[in-house]
Amino acid sequence: MQVLRQLPQVRDPNLLVGAATADDAGVYRIDRDRALVQTVDFFTPIVDDPFVYGQIAAANALSDVYAMGGRPLTAMNLLGVPTDVVPPKVINAILRGGAAKVKEAQCALVGGHTIRNPEPVYGLAVTGLVNPRRMITNTGARPGDWLILTKPLGTGIVTTGIKRALARRGTIQKAVASMCALNVVGAELAEGGLVRAGTDVTGYGLLGHVGSICRASGVGAEIDATRVPVLSDEVFELIEKDCIPGGSRENLKTANEITEWHRPTEAQRILLTDAQTSGGLLLCVRPRLLRDVLEVLKKGHTLCAKVIGRVVSATKPKILVATSGK
Repeated sequence: MQVLRQLPQVRDPNLLVGAATADDAGVYRIDRDRALVQTVDFFTPIVDDPFVYGQIAAANALSDVYAMGGRPLTAMNLLGVPTDVVPPKVINAILRGGAAKVKEAQCALVGGHTIRNPEPVYGLAVTGLVNPRRMITNTGARPGDWLILTKPLGTGIVTTGIKRALARRGTIQKAVASMCALNVVGAELAEGGLVRAGTDVTGYGLLGHVGSICRASGVGAEIDATRVPVLSDEVFELIEKDCIPGGSRENLKTANEITEWHRPTEAQRILLTDAQTSGGLLLCVRPRLLRDVLEVLKKGHTLCAKVIGRVVSATKPKILVATSGK
């Protein structure tokens, strides 16, 4: 963000969402009922299976469109690979994995670009469509809104455990299933006008993304650490074994600047700031619409639909993390 602040501001009445609010994607209005949602994301391998890696990277990129309330329309591959080290069959498996997720999203894969790179990187540039009057942004949260999370936390911890050969198979399977799951329900909620604000939870961790909503909306938040879902009890075991990504440690330092902690354990603090890959949606929901939203999430077979806290009034961005003991 420090770099982005130095760039000239784009002034265009049709640019509905740009870089200023650090939202999930850019949104550009075409007409009264349609706007383009544009995003790009890629990263290095986090699992050993190249096909699964392709699936996760694609799901992660597609998620930004869903998080804005849109539906993906087209996607383009972005691939960097050391061709002298990675054989063609592995490259093919990565691309097939990505294509499988693009197809599942009912999105058209229209091409892409490949370069030589010292280490593999893969992802997508995605364009989607959204109704400008129904899009989800991080600026609309209001005091009293419930905060709902649609995927459990812990993928950063587990993938670090995978790299160190410490994570058990069952936990790995849960993490892979979570990272491969599409956040399609974001579009369904937006089209029904059921969500006031939201984002997806990725590299900045849960508290980092809560903080982004607080800053963009001019509110604060309260989180109950005991209500936050976790992939597996083994996640806490892996934390004890120091399987903590560097990004998660940095997230915790950043979160400390705006977070007031009321008796969470150190492991809970790390979980709440764990850098996620292809995480769930964080939704701000009016109390009167909570039941309707939970019903949509249930029908959409989201991995979880947990109320983890609420939005509160605040003169500056602030998060209170407490433990209810429940």
